[in-house]
This record gives sequence, structure tokens and C-alpha cells, in this order.
Amino acid sequence: MKILVCISHVPDTTSKINFTDGDSKFDTNGVQFVINPNDEFGLTRAMWFKEKQGASVDVVNVGGAETEPTLRKALAIGADSAIRVNTEAKDGFQVAKELAKVAKDGGYDLVIAGRESIDYNGGMVPGMLAELTNANYVTNCISLEVEGVNATAVREIDGGKETVTTSLPLVIGGQKGLVEETDLRIPNMRGIMMARKKPLNVVEATTSGSETTSVKFEKPAPKGAVTLVDAGNLDELVSLLHNEAKVI
Repeated sequence: MKILVCISHVPDTTSKINFTDGDSKFDTNGVQFVINPNDEFGLTRAMWFKEKQGASVDVVNVGGAETEPTLRKALAIGADSAIRVNTEAKDGFQVAKELAKVAKDGGYDLVIAGRESIDYNGGMVPGMLAELTNANYVTNCISLEVEGVNATAVREIDGGKETVTTSLPLVIGGQKGLVEETDLRIPNMRGIMMARKKPLNVVEATTSGSETTSVKFEKPAPKGAVTLVDAGNLDELVSLLHNEAKVI
């Protein structure tokens, strides 16, 4: 079985987020980047298939040279090779088209992507990737077993879980639960040394560009921020709280 794991290069959740150029561009200065957590669950599950069933595991990312340390970490965890599509990731459809080209050219049986990335939280790439490659698709996936060309997956739904059966080729949108958090792997020194010798292939983008443009970013209000009430409306507010909300 050939497995392709899609890796997003995202800011660590502890990073302080700022914007430049009139809040139109993300400021990467001082920001630490990591493997997208949902993708890390998927990579760990792929490693299980490699060790238990002899699957081959490649990882792929759409991004510039700055994303290569993240791909090297995935190689250190145990992936066999890495592919970087040499273009800036600007929107979900653009990324899905680039990933679909890699998936088709590689003839992969199973493509594992995170349900969403923690930076933009679009949640659209896996579904579009499945459509573009004419593969079956399971999102919000928290369990996956593969026997031959058949797969059994469990996914979260409103109010519970659903078990589905399908066949390869398959794209999944994985998330926490696909493996236990205790099973996530930290690269050891041997893995890091081996990763330096594993292939990291750079391919050029095939699409003409993105369909959308980011105009401006805006930070949410700080925690504990207080909204000031116009003194002229204070009496009315007190009356509403007392008479309608029954606040004494």
C-alpha cells in the first residue's frame, strides 16, 4: 500500500501573531512553525501501517523552502521520502489542485490529510482533493483500518460516531483520535540523522495561481476586554435587566 500524508507548515499555537503592510500580510518574524497537529495524527497512523503492513509512506507539502524543516521532521519521524511543491500556499483550492497532481502522479492508494489546518481552519482541502482524484472520502476520521483494498473508518458526527466501510483509493480528513496523543512520536537522534539522507524532492507548481486574495487580517479582541456602555443608555440597560431579564 502506498500512502501519501499531506503536511501543513503552521505556526505553533504559543506564537505571538502579528501582521504587516497594513494588516494585509502575516508577520513570520519570531514565529516557530510545526507540523499541523491534525496532520501529525495522520502521519503517526501512516507509520503504524508502515510497521504493521509494510506500507510505504511519503509526505507532501505545498510551500516555499522555509517549509523544509517541517518536512525533515516528518522524515525523522519515519516517512520514506518527501515532496515539496514549490509555490506559496494561498488558498484551499490551489493547494488541493497541487496535492491532487502529486497524488495522481504517485499512484497512491491512501491519502491522509488533516481535517483542517490550525492557522486558517478552512477544512476544505481533503474534500476537494478527493474530488479531484476521484477517490472515496471520509472526514472527521478518528479510526482507520485497511485490509487489502477495503477500509473501515470511524468518523465523528453530530451527537456521536459513525462507522463506514469503503474501498481504496481513499482520502481521509484525520483528526485527534486517529491515534492516541501518547502515540505521537518525537524524532530521536537516529531518526534525525537518517532524515538527512532521505530524498526531499522539489517539484514546480502546475496551476496558474490562487482564486482568492487576502485583503486584511484582524486580531480578535483581547481576553477580558470590556465593552464600554454609553452612559446615556445606562438607565435603559438597567431597566431591561431588571424587568425583562429579572436580574435583581
